[in-house]
Formats: sequence, C-alpha cells, structure tokens
Amino acid sequence: MKSARQIAILELIGESSIETQEELAKALRNRGFQVTQATVSRDIKELRLVKALSPDGTYHYATADKSGSGLNERLVRMFSETVVSMNSVYNQIVLRTLPASANIAAEAIDSLRWPEILGTIAGDNTILLIVRSVEEVTTVRERLNAMMRRSER
Repeated sequence: MKSARQIAILELIGESSIETQEELAKALRNRGFQVTQATVSRDIKELRLVKALSPDGTYHYATADKSGSGLNERLVRMFSETVVSMNSVYNQIVLRTLPASANIAAEAIDSLRWPEILGTIAGDNTILLIVRSVEEVTTVRERLNAMMRRSER
C-alpha cells in the first residue's frame, strides 16, 4: 500500500502543481487512499520531495532531480551516451539503447514533458515512444537526434 501511495504521489506532482500537504492529501483521497497529514509528511520526506519555484512565482512539490528549470543535465548526457539508434513508423518511435539503459533514457525523455509525446515504454534496451500524431513524429525525431548528438561535442 505504501509503495502504491508513493507512486501515486509522484504521478500527482508530475501531473499538476501541488503546493501544500493538504492539497496532496486531498488528491490522494480522491484516488482512494486513506491518508493523514502525518502520512503525507513522511512520504514527502522518504521521497525527498522539495518545493520548487514555478514560472508563475508559486512553489510546488517536485522531485529533487526535477526541481530546477529545464531537464537535468545529467539525464541528457546519459541519454546521449546510451541511445544507439532510432526508427519510426506511423506515430511511434523506437529507440535502441545500450543494454540496461532504456529506463534512464526514457526518464530523460519523460522529463522533457514535450506535449507531442503521449508516453514512453522502456524495456531493457528498447524504448517505445507514442507520439500524438504522425505529423509530429518528424519534429520529435529531430529533437531526439539533437540530444543524441550532444555526446559528440
């Protein structure tokens, strides 16, 4: 139950700007979790959540590695060092990575929060990206290629 609740917390703070423990507790209750403020407080500490400044000047909960503006430079570097090929068909892009590297590369992509990407699925050495439309695949591929070339600099 604890791990499911903490996964829900990470999803909630990724989906919306949650400013207080009370807001977080209410959102968890809306998802069916019975929580107290003390439970939420412990989860925040265990997940090492921080308050990050939003573009509108308010503070919201975020994971420590995503609290800064933009993508974590380390994730971009790891992405560029591990992705070895890219192919696409229709609205799907398939990336091949070095063995056991797909999860970190998918996390880098997810952290970008590009609106064209509906989601990623990572295996051991393969990532499937679902793009919102066939027309947007070219744009996403160009951006991913630019990220892949960063390791060549």
